Amino acid sequence: MDLSDFLDGEEPISYEKAREYFSRDPSQRWAAYVAGTILVLMKELGIRFENSISMLVSSAVPEGKGVSSSASVEVASMSAIAAAHGLNISPRKLAILCQKVENHVVGAPCGVMDQMTSACGEANKLLAMICQPAEVLGLVDIPDHIRFWGIDSGIKHSVGGADYKSVRVGAFMGREIIKSIASTCLSPSSSSNNGANHDEPEEYSMELLEAEGSLDYLCNLSPHRYEALYGKMLPESMYGDVFLEKYVDHHDPVTVIDKTRNYGVKAAARHPIYENFRVQAFKALLTSATSDDQLTSLGELLYQCHYSYSACGLGSDGTDRLVQLVQEVQHGKASKSAEGTLYGAKITGGGSGGTVCVIGRNSLRSSEKILEVQQRYKAATGYMPIVCEGSSPGAGKFGYLRIRHRKPSKQTLSANLQ
Repeated sequence: MDLSDFLDGEEPISYEKAREYFSRDPSQRWAAYVAGTILVLMKELGIRFENSISMLVSSAVPEGKGVSSSASVEVASMSAIAAAHGLNISPRKLAILCQKVENHVVGAPCGVMDQMTSACGEANKLLAMICQPAEVLGLVDIPDHIRFWGIDSGIKHSVGGADYKSVRVGAFMGREIIKSIASTCLSPSSSSNNGANHDEPEEYSMELLEAEGSLDYLCNLSPHRYEALYGKMLPESMYGDVFLEKYVDHHDPVTVIDKTRNYGVKAAARHPIYENFRVQAFKALLTSATSDDQLTSLGELLYQCHYSYSACGLGSDGTDRLVQLVQEVQHGKASKSAEGTLYGAKITGGGSGGTVCVIGRNSLRSSEKILEVQQRYKAATGYMPIVCEGSSPGAGKFGYLRIRHRKPSKQTLSANLQ
């Protein structure tokens, strides 16, 4: 493509025009993940590119498996372009810019987690972060006795799919309804306090309601507060036109409500509230004393996460089957031979297919049980799933390799001619 395709006169084109540009030919739509980084740098940082850019893209990250293939190619592309043009962009800033590529150029309403791990992650460590919008809380070492595997279900996943978008819309709708309930409870005319717990000191209750009335992120609402007041008042689902009539807007910059669609609200809103608690508990358990109870609890958290995500409508037959096979290995009739090996599993990424993450003890016997799951899945589905494990440093830690073309000397040329 010509760099001038990204210009409207002297200014960069809009993101909407860029989406249209890359959508003209479905076979070329993938280029949005790469060339989109150029437009984002132009729009967000005011960079202008005068010379041509040639890029060779090579990736070992499996595509469409729910393991951040799109984020990895965005981060790698932008890192290379920045290094070649002398741009000093911090890993965190790079991740946020790459999220804009996905949200605005590709048109997928993903969060920033995948880009942050691709940019800020380190080998053999988990990245503790909070997406508000993208803050790294630290890195957590994976203990030597714990091991993670990824098992591919063979079902292609996409965050651009309708299911992921509708669940995101449902979550944002749920947040607005929760804020509205809190604000109603604060109203002097709400004599019954709308079901709030009257045993709480009034000042304490009012302070909580005020915070919940301006809730920015669902994960900032604790599970006990959700259960105490909001869980029983959230609708299971709601049509887009009904929501818009009552609440006007869901305040999500990257999705639009379809008036004719019935969105799941309760499960979508509940998931991030409990998921945040599960993540905090998982982090605390990783740093606790080594024991079988530790691994059992870590595995249980993965199972809970899987079923919570599936309740939102983001599960699939393949990923559910893999999780069930891990459970059968752990708890089935033949579980005596598998004691102390595999402890839990969950769907990863945007859901609706993709890869399942399995946690287990770091041992040869655990690896044998993973192979057993792999073989049993093939017997049931006809598909031999790919198993992956291990980790590598993100772009911030890895840096970049600069290749310089060196002209051959006259002596070398003479030798070649001979």
